[in-house]
Amino acid sequence: MPGEAVTLQLGHYSGCVGAHWWGLQAAALRSPAEPAELRAAALLRFGRGPGGPETPTPRLVALELKGTAGWGGSGGPAATGRPRRDRALFAGGVGSLRADGAGTEPPVSWDGAVADYRDRAPAGGCAPRDTGSRRGDAAGDGKGNPGAAGPGAAPAGSQDAPSVRLWSDYLNVHLHPKSVYVIRQYLHDGDCGCLEAFGQGESLLQDPACVEELEDRLHFYVEECDYLQGFQVLCDLHNGFSGVGAKVTELLHDEYSRKGILTWGLTPVLSTVGDPQNSFYRLMNTALGIAHLSRHSSLFCPLSLSGSLGIKPQPPVTFPYIKYDASLNYHSSAILAAALDTLTAPYRLWSFQGSMMHFADSLTFSGRKAVAAWAALPLPALSGSSLPDTLSAHQQDVPWKLLSSWREQKVSCCFAQSVVLRGICKEKATSSCPGQPRSPLHSCESPEQVLQQYLHTQFPGAYSTSHVLQQPCDTRPPFPQFFSPLLTSRGFLLDKAQGSSSAGVESIPVLAALQSSPVLHSLLSGLCRDLRARNARRCSSFFTAGVEQDDFQEALEELKTLSQCYETGFGADGSEDEADSD
Repeated sequence: MPGEAVTLQLGHYSGCVGAHWWGLQAAALRSPAEPAELRAAALLRFGRGPGGPETPTPRLVALELKGTAGWGGSGGPAATGRPRRDRALFAGGVGSLRADGAGTEPPVSWDGAVADYRDRAPAGGCAPRDTGSRRGDAAGDGKGNPGAAGPGAAPAGSQDAPSVRLWSDYLNVHLHPKSVYVIRQYLHDGDCGCLEAFGQGESLLQDPACVEELEDRLHFYVEECDYLQGFQVLCDLHNGFSGVGAKVTELLHDEYSRKGILTWGLTPVLSTVGDPQNSFYRLMNTALGIAHLSRHSSLFCPLSLSGSLGIKPQPPVTFPYIKYDASLNYHSSAILAAALDTLTAPYRLWSFQGSMMHFADSLTFSGRKAVAAWAALPLPALSGSSLPDTLSAHQQDVPWKLLSSWREQKVSCCFAQSVVLRGICKEKATSSCPGQPRSPLHSCESPEQVLQQYLHTQFPGAYSTSHVLQQPCDTRPPFPQFFSPLLTSRGFLLDKAQGSSSAGVESIPVLAALQSSPVLHSLLSGLCRDLRARNARRCSSFFTAGVEQDDFQEALEELKTLSQCYETGFGADGSEDEADSD
């Protein structure tokens, strides 16, 4: 039986991903009565108020900034664990949200103090959508204007939630009062007073009062665990929260050295236009964040739908059966949350006998602390097809997309990988397509053997662990309905479109993997080249925020050393060895 994990969300975009992720946990609890494959208590705690029903809440510590209206809009920590509920679609608590948004049970009562923070809607009665207009947050022009939707933009009439601006707008679970900690020194949004630089974030966690508050919340959750596996850290990379994450993971590493620390560095889709200095700030925050988070974590994985984390953003990742608006954090974070829920499944399985530390060790040997994420959302599969049929249709290339911000590449090798396939019928082992020649996959005796044989063919010589889950990824609201009309309600392919939209997609099959892959060499060495091609010493305002020049150069050397761990000797790019600019 798997132990418990404590999750930390550091930054607003991490909160966006987390809100969807907690929604997926709530959806799993509402699934039809069948043997659960994943242990809900690995991420959730179950408490009962006086006279009330048992209510699951995330084992979560979330750090947010002043001005995030859903949480302590006046600048102090929110007095309640409940988000704003000013829209009927998300009015229900855990266990009370149907696919059509209607509740099936009365909301859970709360006997403690309650504070309700509401924003007035602007003229016209509709609050603005989540445009990602904060500098560096999403596809805007760097001046607060949303970027034009790309080819993956959601079509008109898609079933989006109204007025989505903050992650509290689509959070459909209750939070414990210990969960949200609002940092008063900086604003969530605005032209000044924002947490923009790595050094500012580091300084926050050097304040004894802030450290004491964080430790108090961590101890609250840790001490109630029967067996603590470790910590999941979701951290914004592109802003000053990368510095917060550096100090938080250092604290966890020092205080819980024998527990796993799995860190996910999150970046929203980046604008293709903007202020050059802001872009350079973002680049330095990212590089420093990766260096420090990798140093103190058991495993580090960058997650983003941006085509690149470098100085020149590339077009966002596209998916053949999802048409999302890259300028909406609500959309991009949902895709990453679905991937994250699948990638973290191994150490949440009821059958899992190890720990998060063992999980990380299987991927990070030989100094390779960073891994890349891949996902097929959804996995292209015909309705009613068997697992061998589904995988045999993708013998040339695995149909997943890279979610770790590098130009799309065909990767035919990796050092180690953890692969999870979910939502494909496990009972049908024979071909469902008469006349189709049988492949070696059809000779396997179990679904797990089918997947292992497929991975051995695609990645010969790699150390692969794999899991096959019956349970699909739930995509009912508040998950955005941005799916192709070529999908059934269960996320399988149709022969022809079923209409102008597919508002009824309730779940999808997913194939996802964490890989220790040579692609990390390209990503990390590319960041080093971008930084050395520009004279960082001229960006004096970044260093006045608290980062020393020597520390910056040390971080660059760490990135260079880490990137070299992923060299294969074929086409290695040695240009990062160039001398530093003066």
